[in-house]
Amino acid sequence: MMTLANKITLIRAGLALVMFFFILLPFWWARFIGIIIYIVAASTDWVDGKIARETNTITPFGAIVDPFVDKILVIAAFFAFVSIRPLNVPIWAVFLILLRELMVSNLRAIAALDGKVMAAERWGKFKTVVQMSAIGVILFVILLMHLSQLLHGAAQHFCQILFVTLLHFPYAVTAIAAVITWVSAISYLRNNWDLLKKSWSLPCN
Repeated sequence: MMTLANKITLIRAGLALVMFFFILLPFWWARFIGIIIYIVAASTDWVDGKIARETNTITPFGAIVDPFVDKILVIAAFFAFVSIRPLNVPIWAVFLILLRELMVSNLRAIAALDGKVMAAERWGKFKTVVQMSAIGVILFVILLMHLSQLLHGAAQHFCQILFVTLLHFPYAVTAIAAVITWVSAISYLRNNWDLLKKSWSLPCN
């Protein structure tokens, strides 16, 4: 029977897809729902890990799928942001983030074929914090963008000023996230280089 932690992980994957489509919709209410869904989905990452540790139900499935689902959530958010033109989220940075995540996922698969579970590294954890923080900043800018259209009077004026002030942030935080993401990729490659060399030099049994 599937553990509760793994069920929550799969729910997070579903929430990531729903969040993606809601943020794509050009309506303020849809994007507000998307923001709420992202907050819920991101919080489940902490919840399923805590449950797995406290109930001693850490499984190989969870060790591999949990970080993969985190990547789905991050990539879904960034690609949804690219579609919102005022944000000016750089597609090149999103592509580099996607490329790194696919590369490390393949490295994890190679480790699994060798009977090993590749644990998250310090740089990998820091990368996740930077990515999630960048997404949080961009979601806040989206919120300001729509509040500046919905509110009236002084509140609307304040949101408009804040939105214009922070409008360059989505580009900057995405670019920073891409750089940190690749620093972590280099760390993973360096620490698992022997495993990688073994995988391309020995035939599969």
